[in-house]
Amino acid sequence: MATVAQAQTAWLFGEQHDQPDHQRQAAAAVQELAADGRLHAVVLEMAARGRDTRGLPRDASETQVREALHWSESWPWTRYRQVVMNAVRAGVPVLGGNLPRERVRQVMAEPEWDRQVPEGARQRLLDAVREGHCGLLPPSQLAPMARVQIARDRSLAETLAGAARDAPGDGVLLMLSGAVHASHTMGVPLHLSQVAPGLLTRSIGFRATASPAADGFDESRPAAVEPAPDHCAELAKRGMPSPGATEPRPQAPR
Repeated sequence: MATVAQAQTAWLFGEQHDQPDHQRQAAAAVQELAADGRLHAVVLEMAARGRDTRGLPRDASETQVREALHWSESWPWTRYRQVVMNAVRAGVPVLGGNLPRERVRQVMAEPEWDRQVPEGARQRLLDAVREGHCGLLPPSQLAPMARVQIARDRSLAETLAGAARDAPGDGVLLMLSGAVHASHTMGVPLHLSQVAPGLLTRSIGFRATASPAADGFDESRPAAVEPAPDHCAELAKRGMPSPGATEPRPQAPR
């Protein structure tokens, strides 16, 4: 790996969900860190907090793993199976970190979430929500959807903090999430500074070509790009989903 962890550290991989090379690189990081004996846990946006693979044997079937994580096909298993199974085969627990779905509508109506991040970060999140929904989201829904994003970040951060409590000094936690969640300027690191202030973080994003790290990321890794469906055209064609039904589409760091 590019950087050797010298202390209890969280590596936050910020991906774009429709780019397979991002998941492939995250799976390779899981495998390499596990082989070195440093990987303590994997935390995923793709499963809800409270779901995990603890207690499963290394030879657990994919069906058993998916059941343990209550995996939803809104996250295509074929894209993430290698990340998950590399950890399971190495005896490393995989922890869901996302906000449970039943909490989403409640959070949208809780204005106290607006004050959980600095105002500059909140404004960046509002812009990310607007952009992620292609400008089609009604203005009245921007703040509620940003609250959901903030609550998801907090849930992921608290999951990492919990996993860090029994990690060895050279242990590494690996999180895989959408790019916005992994950003220092508006994502999980803002909350880790509160819930796990001693945890070192390294935020890793992806780009089509090698370049300096993007805003909010410590490292920007080159990645292959595959053509993806026109997300905005799809949204416009089917109409916006009902509030809280989906999350903002995380964008690759720019």
